[in-house]
Amino acid sequence: MTGGNTLPVGEIAVGDCIEVMETWPEASVDLIFADPPYNLQLEGELHRPDNSRVAGVEEDWDRFRSFADYDAFTREWLAAARRLLKPNGTIWVIGSYHNIFRVGTVLQDHGYWILNDVVWRKTNPMPNFRGRRFTNAHETMIWAARDKTSKHTFNHDAMKALNDDLQMRSDWLIPLCTGPERLRDTNGDKLHPTQKPEALLHRVLLASSRPGEIVLDPFTGSGTTGAAAKRLGRAFVGIEREEKYAKAARARIATAEPPEDLDLITTPIKREQPRIPFGWLVERGMITPGTVLFDQRRRWTAKVRADGSLISAKMRGSIHKVGAEVQGAPACNGWTFWHLERGGKTVVIDTLRQKLRAELN
Repeated sequence: MTGGNTLPVGEIAVGDCIEVMETWPEASVDLIFADPPYNLQLEGELHRPDNSRVAGVEEDWDRFRSFADYDAFTREWLAAARRLLKPNGTIWVIGSYHNIFRVGTVLQDHGYWILNDVVWRKTNPMPNFRGRRFTNAHETMIWAARDKTSKHTFNHDAMKALNDDLQMRSDWLIPLCTGPERLRDTNGDKLHPTQKPEALLHRVLLASSRPGEIVLDPFTGSGTTGAAAKRLGRAFVGIEREEKYAKAARARIATAEPPEDLDLITTPIKREQPRIPFGWLVERGMITPGTVLFDQRRRWTAKVRADGSLISAKMRGSIHKVGAEVQGAPACNGWTFWHLERGGKTVVIDTLRQKLRAELN
């Protein structure tokens, strides 16, 4: 079933995700986050040592007669999802050891291009009560582009800022969803058995989408993706098979506050920012001719000339060429290599570049 219906942005459609996706317009979403059934193959009830019952995933939507049936389902929904992705779109799929390897195979068979597998390490995993296996303390997310040639979005600078200015790794330590964030029914029981923490979706969306882009969750569940998307200024569209979950998700998303200022949710991408020549700092008086620059360990020095070039004991040239020459290196990023004294403190010259860039913007 195909069609050209308008994408119902801001809504959660109730129904089979494959059938619904096939009615929506091709190449209409920027990012997909999918938390499909895990096919846990649970046999019988699970009890703690005190004989209390563990509330697991026991709903019909997680039951499949065989691996072949699960694989067929996975092929269908991933094909429908790929049709909806824009050429440069990406998809995240989360799963456990029960299903994620099978999902990865189907992703590659369909032509998706895997970018990363990200391990979500849980700070508070459920213990292995039977004591016959290791405690399952993580889930795996596969991040894939629509195809090999996709020019996917990755907000590297945002991820680095989120991680105290260190490059973000592919193992994420985030607690399970507990406390006030966990949705409960009128009996105080978990409303949804696999509710994901909003911190996890915050990181996913901040890493791989931009404000205003459309995020699809074909297995909306408790609405974590929609709530995180709204708070980050992304548009959201969802699909959920169960009306009770869709109702709860709508209510949850309605209470999420959108950002008042888009600047607060946007991290400038350095490579997309206007080029600032070093000479502009000199002509604006931010650095005066004759200023001595040095590397962080003060092994080498160079003086600033009025035309924005540097002169060292070895040569004259740009901040990059002189930096490379004094080190005997093939290349050098002069902005991060050279420092100067400012107010009794050592300051990297890139700080001044960022200041000027902010003023120009």
